[in-house]
Amino acid sequence: MAIQWYPGHMTSARKKAAETMEFIDVVIEVLDARLPDASHNPVIDEMRLFRQRPNLKILNKADLADPQITQAWLNYFNAQPNTKAVALSCKKPGDAKKIPGLCKQLASHRGTHLKPLRMMIMGIPNVGKSTLMNALLNRRVAKVGDEPAVTKNQQRFEIDPTMYIIDTPGMMWPKIEFESDGFMLAASHAIGRNAVIDEDVATFLANNLLIKYPDLLNSRYKLDAMKLDVNEMDGVDLLEAIAKRRSYKQRDGYWDLERTAMVFLTDYRHGTIGRISLETPTSRRAMIEAIQAKKAPGKKATDEELASTETQTDASQDSTENPEI
Repeated sequence: MAIQWYPGHMTSARKKAAETMEFIDVVIEVLDARLPDASHNPVIDEMRLFRQRPNLKILNKADLADPQITQAWLNYFNAQPNTKAVALSCKKPGDAKKIPGLCKQLASHRGTHLKPLRMMIMGIPNVGKSTLMNALLNRRVAKVGDEPAVTKNQQRFEIDPTMYIIDTPGMMWPKIEFESDGFMLAASHAIGRNAVIDEDVATFLANNLLIKYPDLLNSRYKLDAMKLDVNEMDGVDLLEAIAKRRSYKQRDGYWDLERTAMVFLTDYRHGTIGRISLETPTSRRAMIEAIQAKKAPGKKATDEELASTETQTDASQDSTENPEI
């Protein structure tokens, strides 16, 4: 199932953002720390690279993500030119206060009364931009909601006389290239429910977590107490097990998998299952290479490509520092 979600207002939001970017110094891009690359809007890169603007990547919701994998992503992003990455939780006001200082490092020629630092915050819907804005300004200036696409228009706020920030609506891109990205975005609630089938999204998530976090699932849903082997289950098995444990039955006697899917997705979104990341720099590269290989059958990777893959794998696994949380 291909998932696409591009509300009408996003076309005008994209055009306005491109116009405004001419007059800002730093692009702040808010990502979901659990899926940093899948939650990256490639349109933002197109706009900022055209204007040659530096980029501060905020890996938000880091308190919900796997800390070791978050560090691998920080290493990955911080190795990119004109880019700085930090992991934080927008629900912690102290974390948000780091942002202006980090932006100053990327635009050291700005930040005075004569030349105020001009920042622009961007990201996909429901990634935490509004909560981050409220924490940064220490007052409620942006509407916060559990559904994506709450903010519809640009807003300008002064932090102090030497800097201001422009808040933008959450923007998706017109076509999600990889099906798994659509499922990860839907699972993390960046895509509206009208565009997805909850059971399909929950099944995708369950299959993913059964591979990566079986112990967390066993601990949360007490699968061993039901004499179930987590290593022999698939996504549908897991949802049925949760339905049985919680007695979610329909009137016709079948298990209510629709209700179970929402409970499971909510557990993931709130961190109830545990700290989870859905992708790593290594798995991301492997996924893209596998898809490209299918599109070009018979094509073999060059020695340079293989060497590059090995180097990136080593770099992403070299997580010797703690995440900046």
